[in-house]
Amino acid sequence: MSSKKFKLLLMGIFPLLSLGVFAQDTGVYNIYDSSVISSKGKAQQNEFMNNTYDFPAKPRSETEIGISGGVYSISGDVPSVLPTGGFGLHIRKALGYVFSLRLQYTNGVAKGLDWKPSVGYANNTAWNANYTAPTPVYYNYRSHIQDLSVEGLFTLNNIRFHKQKTGMVLYGGVGFGGTIYKTMINALNGSTPYNFSQITQSGYSSRKDIRKALKAMMDNSYETPAQNNDQNEPKLFGQSFRPSASLIAGVSFKLSKRVNLALEDKFTIVKDDLLDGQEWQERPVADPVLTGNYDSYNYASVGLNFNLGSKAIEPLWWINPLDYAYSEINAPKHMKLPTPVLPDADGDGVTDQFDKCPNTPAGVAVDVHGCPLDTDGDGVPDYKDKELITPTYCQPVDADGVGKCPEPDCCRSIRDSMAVASQCNIGDLPSISFRNRSISISNDAKAMLATVASKLKNSPSCSITVTGYPAASKASQALCNKRVDAIKAYLTEKEGISADRITTNCEVGGGDVNTVDIKTN
Repeated sequence: MSSKKFKLLLMGIFPLLSLGVFAQDTGVYNIYDSSVISSKGKAQQNEFMNNTYDFPAKPRSETEIGISGGVYSISGDVPSVLPTGGFGLHIRKALGYVFSLRLQYTNGVAKGLDWKPSVGYANNTAWNANYTAPTPVYYNYRSHIQDLSVEGLFTLNNIRFHKQKTGMVLYGGVGFGGTIYKTMINALNGSTPYNFSQITQSGYSSRKDIRKALKAMMDNSYETPAQNNDQNEPKLFGQSFRPSASLIAGVSFKLSKRVNLALEDKFTIVKDDLLDGQEWQERPVADPVLTGNYDSYNYASVGLNFNLGSKAIEPLWWINPLDYAYSEINAPKHMKLPTPVLPDADGDGVTDQFDKCPNTPAGVAVDVHGCPLDTDGDGVPDYKDKELITPTYCQPVDADGVGKCPEPDCCRSIRDSMAVASQCNIGDLPSISFRNRSISISNDAKAMLATVASKLKNSPSCSITVTGYPAASKASQALCNKRVDAIKAYLTEKEGISADRITTNCEVGGGDVNTVDIKTN
């Protein structure tokens, strides 16, 4: 029956493990959340937020409590028999990202049964009270063990240089505490000694057959106190007490931010050779001091752990302390950067590295490339142009920007031909508005651009000009260029309009700086 229960326990573990694999949380906790900082760390956090200290304060972390169930076994002079049951309770608190303290209580039962007969029990009071050497006996025991220990645990894999934190944590540690135990043996069948001779004389050849025969013979009563050292050992709650030291290794799988599953092995050493009720070497009757090697016991367990606490993050052993540093390197949010100083030799507001006309006279309005404005595009900058708006059909112009228009008949013919060529009956087109210094196209604006695209698709001969009206400053002109380019990109990439049908332009002081007009050419 116990073997079936053990198999069912193992079958239940695997679904939980698979759930833990898909419950990995690799998010970085909010380093700026002051609500998770203790009062002791507030001063440091304030200095960090003011850029006067390099490191944020350590956040409060949740406390873990857990319950486990598993198998107890004793490593001693009598072979152990599995499975045997036990349970554990603990509370754990992180002192840092790697080290944590845990207070754990375990309670379990271990059993043993030797498959070889023994006759050297003359000084073992538990056996010689009912048997006389050299009558063979088969050593056995049932030991109830309780342990309370304080343990230091070290997380082995949460500091990761090339990946974020993981949903699985490996840990190891040591513990120190105290163990009480009570060991009983099964020496009598009711009140009668067993006839172990029939086992030794039966001719069984394998230990499996011998143990099977012993289990069929014995009544599982464990009625006789095992050999102990009453006069030379302390007692606690009427049971033998020994200081103990433990070695711990385990792995935890995160099921959620509040729950994790742990597989753990805890090996405990005590300075006592009677956990299994039998010494490895018979001592003289006159020597009351226990000699020889010492027994140890092992608790292999599966546990569920729960994180408790408010205004705190999950326990620090689940956090990679490098997460914040790497996220800040990738996308700086708290970096203190000096104000950049960029040279602008001609003082036109466009830095030298972007200025295509580096020697613009002082006071001349320039475009985003640092070149003097040429409103009519006749090749003569506005500050030299005596005819600021020269019609295209009157160009080319002279050195003063003045054009020479054709004779009336010729001009009329040209205008007629231009009118025919430019027939574009798509009506008025909308203006697009932007908020503040944004270059993002709102949903309303996208709807209007969809209408513009539809009209252009229905009139293949039409083309448009997208015009913004920046101020004279470099920043305003750069913003204007980004806006008109964003509208052109949306019409070409999202609406499928050919780029050669769209012209962009920025006219300084020609209108509202946050409005972009769309007009047919």
